[in-house]
Amino acid sequence: MLDISKMKKLGLFAGGVLFGTAGIQVLSSKDARKVYTNCTAAVLRAKECVMKTATTVQENAEDILAEAKQINEDRAAQEAACVQEAETAEDAE
Repeated sequence: MLDISKMKKLGLFAGGVLFGTAGIQVLSSKDARKVYTNCTAAVLRAKECVMKTATTVQENAEDILAEAKQINEDRAAQEAACVQEAETAEDAE
């Protein structure tokens, strides 16, 4: 009546239910709660570290951008002065 494959499937189902029930008990224990709390605290510390690093990188990028703009403005002013000197020299001749 009950062949081996049906017994095997029934055994696997019963084992799964037992494992699931035991797993729920383990996951809801006080020790597991401590692990979850410590893991969450570690993630929050990591987040804080990443945010500090991101802020530093952003500040550095803003400084670099400001310096680059200043360099371009200085270069444009020098080129304008050179062009003006060249025009003045041509007018003097």
